[in-house]
Parts: sequence; C-alpha cells; structure tokens
Amino acid sequence: MTPVELSRTVLRAVRCAVDEGELSVAVPVRAVVTPPGPGGCGDYATNIALQLARPAGRPPRQVAEILRPHLSRTAGVAGVEITGPGFLNIHLEAATATIALVREILDGHANGHANGHAIGHAIDSGHDSHGTPYGHTPTLTGQVIPLRIPYDIRAEVVADSLVRIVASQGGRAEVDHVRAGEAVTLRPVPAPEDPAPLGADAARWALLHPAAHDRPRITADHLAQRESNPLFRIRYAHARARALTRCAARLGFHGEPGDVPVDVPGAEVLVRELAGYPHALSAAAAQHAPDRLARHLVATADAFLAFQHTVLPLGDEKPSAAHRARLALAEAAGTVLAGGLSLLGISAPDYL
Repeated sequence: MTPVELSRTVLRAVRCAVDEGELSVAVPVRAVVTPPGPGGCGDYATNIALQLARPAGRPPRQVAEILRPHLSRTAGVAGVEITGPGFLNIHLEAATATIALVREILDGHANGHANGHAIGHAIDSGHDSHGTPYGHTPTLTGQVIPLRIPYDIRAEVVADSLVRIVASQGGRAEVDHVRAGEAVTLRPVPAPEDPAPLGADAARWALLHPAAHDRPRITADHLAQRESNPLFRIRYAHARARALTRCAARLGFHGEPGDVPVDVPGAEVLVRELAGYPHALSAAAAQHAPDRLARHLVATADAFLAFQHTVLPLGDEKPSAAHRARLALAEAAGTVLAGGLSLLGISAPDYL
C-alpha cells in the first residue's frame, strides 16, 4: 500500500464513520499521510482526526477513536495507534510496507524524476500525487534561506549543493558572497589545496563528504576504484543496480514490487536505509549540511552491496516472484543513489 493508497483508505474510513452515523461531518476532499513525527510510531501518520474535530464538535482523540477501527480493518494494515492530541499512527504489515516503499520510489522515477517518493502525500477528489521525488517535502515552502558565504571553493560547492537540497524541501536558498570581515552564515573549513586536479566529481565529493567543521582531504584516494573509497562504493552500487536490470532483461524478467522477507541477506538493512533517506535529506536541508546526505548514501550503498547477490537466479533456477521483488528493491536502491548524487552535483554512471 503506497501513501497515496493509504490516503484513500483514510478518506474511506471517514466516509464509513459518517455513513454509520458515528460522525456528522462533510467528508473532506483531502487526507494527508506522512511518516510519523517526534513521539509518533508506525509507518505513517495522519492528522485527519485533528482536522475533523471542530466540525464534528468532538475532541480530536475521540474522533481518532472512532476512525481507528475502520482503518484497522483495512487489508495490509497491521495496527493503528493514537498518539499526542489525536494523531492516527498506522502500522503496515512488513511486506506491505516494503512494497509501498519500493513502489513509491519506482513510480516517481517512472514519472520523470531521478528519485521518487513523497514524504507527505495528499489526495483530493480522486487526484493523486504520483511522481513526487522520494524524500522531497513541502516543509520549507515559502521560505528563503540566505547563504552568505566567503569567496572560497569549498563554500561555493557546499552552497551549490544546498541550493538543490533546500529546493527538494520546498524552499529557496539564495547565495550571496561576502568580503572579509562581513558576517557569513556558511563557512566550512577551507580545503588545504585546490581540489580541481581530482576532476569534478571526486573534487565535489572531497569537499562535501566531510562535516563542515572537518578539514577535507584532497588526495588521489578519492579516485581509487577500491572498497576503501566511499564515492567509488556509491557509484559502483548504482552501476551494479543498473547491471542487474540489464541481466534480468536478458533472462526474461523484470522488477516488480513484492515481498522481500527480512531473512534475505541484506534486505532488512537495505529497506531501513531506503526508508531513512527522507530524514537524511530533510536534516541536510535544515542543518545546511550536505555531508548528512553524503554519509547516508554511503550507508545505502553498503547495504545494497550486501544484498545484490540475492537478486538473480542461480544455476538452473528459474526467475520467480521472489526474484522480481528483489530486483525491484535493487532498482529502488539504484534510483535513490542516483538521486542523492544528483543533489550533490555528482554524476552516477550506469557503467563503471
């Protein structure tokens, strides 16, 4: 069940409560479903009870109690909890949650985005919001973030990445260069030497991967195609994900979101890292720290590399639904890696 489908489910629950005389309200045209906030739990949460409390003439928690059984009876929903003033926190069955995650990532990609998944989905009058890039939210909508930076190559690269990262959260970052002695809002520790000889991608990674308070290392290690180089691991993982798709096509099958049991080597960690991508992106925007995104991409790549060996059939084994589900998860990982690198201004080649 995707967040868009879950939004429809919430509206159906309201409609059922109204039809059964439990609530006397107009069924809203919009239901918003998001990952739970601080103090929440489960896979998704909705504030629909708070939205309906005033027109219903009831406390929000009472409205939530009325809606909870209607939501709980939905196929794929493992349970519903009420937290805070009346937030409904929805637990999906494990398989359902994985399928929803993978489908959202791939649906967004298919609609022309580098990586797709809406952190907050709204649906109104039967219109859904497919195609919103994964991890992109309207949190900063209407906000202009001033980035006052010194004339320094690392500050330039960090600010350039933040323009894209802040935009992914609905905001707009404006970069302004200041002269010595003027106040700045972004001053990462400068690079000890010019990173340009490393080439565009490795140079950007060398400047973005360390935290702003750490001095970047400008060495040829960033060019090494070996396991100790985190940039290589990310790009290699992306290329491997694309290679798996090509190999599967030659074997006559394609990815299809499905159940990937947690006992499949690497699957549980990979799903967790993919699910954590929106938080990493939000934190990178809020803290003006693209290194948060860079480090999350490293963790995602490492999780994928531990999982990739389970995707294709071995020996005389025939492609099955299990292989299609694993391939879809691998493709979702590749899509997230490509999207994250793009926000950092780094290319993600399909062949490496």
